[in-house]
Amino acid sequence: MKISIVGGGSTYTPELIEGLLSRQDRLDVDEIALVDIDEQRLSILGPFAQRMADAARSDVRITWGTQVAEGLSGAAFVVSQIRVGGGAARERDEQLGREFGLIGQETVGVGGFANALRTIPIALSIAATMAEVAPGATLFNFTNPAGLVTEALCRHAVVPTIGLCNVPWNLKAGIAKAFGAQAANVELDYVGLNHLSWVRHITVDGTDQTDTVLQVMRAMTAGQLPDDVEPNWTQQSLELIDALPNDYLLYYYETQACLRRQAAQPTRASEVMEIEAALLSQYADPDLDHKPPELELRGGSYYSEAAAELMADVHQDAGTVHVVNTPNRGAIPDLPDDVVVEVAARVTKSGVTPLPVAALRPDVAALMTTMKQFELLTVEAAMTGDAMAAKRALLCNPIGPPAHQVDEVWNRLRDVNRGLLGALDG
Repeated sequence: MKISIVGGGSTYTPELIEGLLSRQDRLDVDEIALVDIDEQRLSILGPFAQRMADAARSDVRITWGTQVAEGLSGAAFVVSQIRVGGGAARERDEQLGREFGLIGQETVGVGGFANALRTIPIALSIAATMAEVAPGATLFNFTNPAGLVTEALCRHAVVPTIGLCNVPWNLKAGIAKAFGAQAANVELDYVGLNHLSWVRHITVDGTDQTDTVLQVMRAMTAGQLPDDVEPNWTQQSLELIDALPNDYLLYYYETQACLRRQAAQPTRASEVMEIEAALLSQYADPDLDHKPPELELRGGSYYSEAAAELMADVHQDAGTVHVVNTPNRGAIPDLPDDVVVEVAARVTKSGVTPLPVAALRPDVAALMTTMKQFELLTVEAAMTGDAMAAKRALLCNPIGPPAHQVDEVWNRLRDVNRGLLGALDG
């Protein structure tokens, strides 16, 4: 079996290689193809990945190249982990928010919006190539903003697509460790969109542990205030939310605290670019044949576990449950069937089936519905080149600009992303 990784020059790639190699008995892989537009990165990552395979005493062959069709040809699974515009574009996304007194981040707010507009056309192009040269292959989208890009793919591509994020996997693993249980025996009532989610109930080995987890989390926040050095949840906020919140919700629920932290710190993009330069230097060492511990500084911990385990379960027709980004199909009764949501779903060879959940509390439904409309307007703008749809997407985003500032933000966004916005470049 061939597995293709688009964005194979990413510093994340050794994570994924490690996860795939550790599941050879379930995946029966004979080739992993790395595809990237950056030949220099491929010249480092390709040989390093082959050394990892050799060290694992694997017969897996690592190939690499810049031609998308060749890299995808005959693949059974394709992983997308691209960053359109590279680290420099991420830096511009974060600075865009800072310039206007808004949250500057790569997946939410104006930065996530800009990232999506650059990425959607490329993601759809990759999917179109897949349909031609790898018919029947499944696309796993890890490209940020993951939920929004998966929304575009599920609406406008013809290849089976599953969006994934490491956050649900990490959460489940952490709860399992705390209770001394197996992760497979932890069940989460997980509802939301990517980076906008709530865990309402937690079952461990068949016993409801929701109250225990929430009590521990409230105790950990004793005395904390949202304007501490690191914005965090307080006992009062957790009682109000009455669920285990995804930490990205802090951008919406504690926006001012996040802005204060942002003003006191360099951009995450600048930090990541330094980390990546150091990692690439290590990867180039001809004696290195294993993932270095410094990769944990890059973020995205356990991405390899989430992606490789999901892939293996699809291939094995396992019928296991994973939290993924997939069309709703009635799972969350408050949202349309065709919109992409992040929920628990049963995984088989024929795809994923989202598991039905109880109706949303009104406050949760309000934020989720608003953010889904923002996503749909963003996809519409990317597909049609409609600048008014783009500006209205900015307007309805809860951490977007005020109405009087939308035109200024939009014009600046276009200026710093000139030539990268597809239909919106006109």
